[in-house]
Amino acid sequence: MKILLINPPNCGRSIPEERFGITSIKQIFRGEPLALEVLAGNLHGHEVAILDLKVEPDALAERLATLRPDLVGITAVTCEANTACHIAAQAKADCGATVVVGGIHASNDPDFFHRDGIDFVVVGLGKGSFRELVDALGRGEKQPDIPGVARVRPGATLRYTPRVFDPRDLVEEMPPRYDLVAANRGHYTLLGLPMGFVASAFGCPFDCNFCCIAGQAGGRYLACSIAAVIRDIELLGAVPFVRLVDANTFGNPEHARALCRAIVAAGIKKDFFGDVRSDTVVRHPALMREWKAAGLRTVVIGFEEISDLGLAQLNKANSVAVNREALAILRDIGISVVGDYIVSPDYDHADFDNLLRYMQDNPVALPIFTVLTPLPGTALHRQMQGRIVNFDLDYYTLSNAVVPTRLPEEEFYRRYAELFHLTHPHAKI
Repeated sequence: MKILLINPPNCGRSIPEERFGITSIKQIFRGEPLALEVLAGNLHGHEVAILDLKVEPDALAERLATLRPDLVGITAVTCEANTACHIAAQAKADCGATVVVGGIHASNDPDFFHRDGIDFVVVGLGKGSFRELVDALGRGEKQPDIPGVARVRPGATLRYTPRVFDPRDLVEEMPPRYDLVAANRGHYTLLGLPMGFVASAFGCPFDCNFCCIAGQAGGRYLACSIAAVIRDIELLGAVPFVRLVDANTFGNPEHARALCRAIVAAGIKKDFFGDVRSDTVVRHPALMREWKAAGLRTVVIGFEEISDLGLAQLNKANSVAVNREALAILRDIGISVVGDYIVSPDYDHADFDNLLRYMQDNPVALPIFTVLTPLPGTALHRQMQGRIVNFDLDYYTLSNAVVPTRLPEEEFYRRYAELFHLTHPHAKI
């Protein structure tokens, strides 16, 4: 079977740019389509290609014409969901391919893709279930019953058997097909640094109400085997900077410690970039020191809010005091911090002023500011559903307010852009 896996182009839209000419909120990295590389790794026996439209935005028609795939698989985050549907329609029209959509939006809001032009929706991790689907289609099955895979039948209710994810779904014996995007490797950078992606875990053991990660593994946290992670790091070859793309690299501290020691034992000399909660840093400073010695250069921490009340409202299960302590520990160790902060549409001028003062008092190497967005399928979406006024998923980029802002809209976005202007002039990680 000929299989084409497609990563959508950059397609999110910007209210501040479109309405007010504010262009200072820019993307700072372009990462490889690891989800598709992982899927491709378990499709041995088939002719598989990956089309990264973020690198080749005009290549869809030509690739469909030359490859003539039997099956097209499309991944999408929420702001790419509409574009995924357009890609699906073109694939169906141009070559009559069977079309499968997966990714984080499909995992949290599968009903969105219950429409003409799409044949199946993969819900949650797809490395195992997608292969099972390919095998069933190869046997001629028209309506296979595979846990985690929904058969699209427009006019009927989307029904499927939820998949209970476990380590077998990681199919660890089959490594990612990094070779399928080798020609694009020079495009995958962070602040100009060559960067490769490796997964050491999937899912997250926490339950923040704004986060869409729970849909990935059904709320479970699945750590990859140490041997598989080491293998994947080594498969990246000379790439000097490795982004561990897990939602929480240190969600299992003992696993993280074992991985760190295995990196050292393997003689791997790379810079690493991972995600960690601030309370993990505070509870396990020795672990962070070990990782620093093994090459950990930067961590992402979702600080999110600057008050305990705000953290509680997000179900973050953390405190501002812990956030400050974690920053002090990491500063002492010499690990730089990319800090995520959430700006509420309810902010007034005093709230923006407070956030700027907080950033001055608690500086990080690179602050990232997102606008509180009720992503479909999350608890926050259920809580805020009655307030949503913008239902166009193209704007669900985490930099647009999809509920009314307290400040006049232009004032809100100018203050929001000011955060980047005042805190990003010499960003380094």
